[in-house]
Amino acid sequence: MKAIAIDAYGPADLLTLRDLPTPPVGPDTVLVRVRAAGVNPVDWKVREGHLAGAFPSHFPLVPGWDAAGVVAAVGPAVSGFVVGDEVIGYVRRDHIQHGTYAEFVPAPERALADKPVQASWAEAGGLPLAGLTAYQALQLARTGAGDTVLVHGASGGVGHLAVQIARALGADRVIGTAGPDNHDFVRALGAEPVAYGDGLADRVRALAPHGIDVALDLFGGESLDVSAELLTRPARLISTADPEHVSRLGGSYVFVKPSTADLSVLGGLVDAGRLTVHVARTFPLAQAADAHRLVAAGHVRGKVVLEI
Repeated sequence: MKAIAIDAYGPADLLTLRDLPTPPVGPDTVLVRVRAAGVNPVDWKVREGHLAGAFPSHFPLVPGWDAAGVVAAVGPAVSGFVVGDEVIGYVRRDHIQHGTYAEFVPAPERALADKPVQASWAEAGGLPLAGLTAYQALQLARTGAGDTVLVHGASGGVGHLAVQIARALGADRVIGTAGPDNHDFVRALGAEPVAYGDGLADRVRALAPHGIDVALDLFGGESLDVSAELLTRPARLISTADPEHVSRLGGSYVFVKPSTADLSVLGGLVDAGRLTVHVARTFPLAQAADAHRLVAAGHVRGKVVLEI
């Protein structure tokens, strides 16, 4: 199969297109013919070795945890999928080797769900990791009716989905931080945009003088402190970036987990017209290095996706 792989940790230039053996299919594994793979910030962090202490890694290493594609084979213990099914998946295991930047990826059955019918391949490929991150974080905060939710980075991959998911969960209001060029985009998602940076707390108070109920932090540091200052209950502060800091403030850290049930909820929201994945740009598989550079630079509106 064709795949993007690295033989050592390092810069984006190490990502090369090559021929690799098609991965094995285990008893509870689904082999997916990948049509699209989302590119996430964690991918370049894996490439640079930042997760080496958290996950055993094996070279050649194929990056990528997001996939949308067609079932090509199933293991004998698989009961939920058959050859030909169109699926999406957050394909993360306890080690890193067989990623989704490839024509085929072996996926544990628990990591997959049916592809939303109304999503293109690129949209479906950009949904799993970012969508699950947003959904699981907002669920942990018990987001619901009557809530005012603050989403940091509301125009980014996780953030733009979190805005929509918060509204789907019943939140009355969503306030989203974003640069001025993205305010119209955030407003169209259903949030009230505010500029990030110095004075953020005052700008949020001007919109929500009684405070906010839920805060989703994607950056750590100062955004956590501002959120804690604005929250009515510290326990509803959720961070995907800074476990020690958020714990000191009384909130919780989220590291996204594979879940067929949660992916199915997200797919249902897409098919109901309540959740849209904004694809900022697609790249062919051979240009994975360019996709990494774009994502690592930040400021992407929505998702970057590889088409395979």
